[in-house]
Amino acid sequence: MNKVLIMLAVPRQQFEEILPGWEIIYPEKESFSNEELIEKVADVDAIVTVYGNKLTNEVIDAAPKLKMIANFGAGYDNIDMEHAAQKGIVVTNSPDPVTEPTAELAMGLMIGTARRMGEMNTILKNKEELKWGVMRNLSTTLVGKQLGIIGMGAIGKALARRAVASGMSVVYHNRNKVSADIEKQLNARFVSQEELLQTSDVVSLNMPLTAETRGLIGPKELQLMKSSAFLINTARGPVVDEQALIKALQDGVIAGAGIDVFENEPTIPDALRELSNVFLMPHLGTATHETRGEMSALVAVNIKTFFNGKTPPNQVS
Repeated sequence: MNKVLIMLAVPRQQFEEILPGWEIIYPEKESFSNEELIEKVADVDAIVTVYGNKLTNEVIDAAPKLKMIANFGAGYDNIDMEHAAQKGIVVTNSPDPVTEPTAELAMGLMIGTARRMGEMNTILKNKEELKWGVMRNLSTTLVGKQLGIIGMGAIGKALARRAVASGMSVVYHNRNKVSADIEKQLNARFVSQEELLQTSDVVSLNMPLTAETRGLIGPKELQLMKSSAFLINTARGPVVDEQALIKALQDGVIAGAGIDVFENEPTIPDALRELSNVFLMPHLGTATHETRGEMSALVAVNIKTFFNGKTPPNQVS
């Protein structure tokens, strides 16, 4: 009998339906500790990891039968890919279900930040004094503004569709240009990163975390942005120099930020919490009831496909 260990308490039903006959090792609480993982992986064939939760090499080394790591999430920076490759372990991710909800949240952060929704909600709920009036509490409309997307993968494209439907123009920067057909479909124009930062009213980060993208947005890049611009990050926290962002927000270098991911999650600097021009979310880009079930199903399909002797649909190693 094959065995799969699921590190966190993600939806289980899909695994039971798609992997009949498998022994599923599932946490009784929210998750297994690292020590518990080491105890339980000695004879497992597959481990289901979850984005944002590190799979240590110590755990991998304690699993001599391990053939596959199936990641619950699009980003797989929680796995030492080089170490897995050295062990001959196949790694998969689950990108498709996360595309639309992450783009949806990015669009929500854009609207919420530009229209000061988080700030106004906090004031009203805390019963703080707020003066009402035709020329008070003004915000910024997105209609007619330019969105700059750094990282034009599936999520970037899904965000571009939403932005265009909202009356925005779109420029993007990516390692490679997308096809002319997609550019035409999205009404999107490829530009250098420098031009994107200098000309965009909203800058959205939608790239994976890699050695190249870590710290991509720092003091120099923030200084290039318009003082009226907003930065949106639904990618990974470490792509932004968090202290540089705090200073830029405090000094009025940029107008505001909508942030779903942080440099040292779940820790959020107090200085960031205290800024009224920041809309914060606790890494909820994919956190919908529907998406979680779809992700479990796709992870299970990846496992089933691999152990049936075929290439999984989302193999990344």
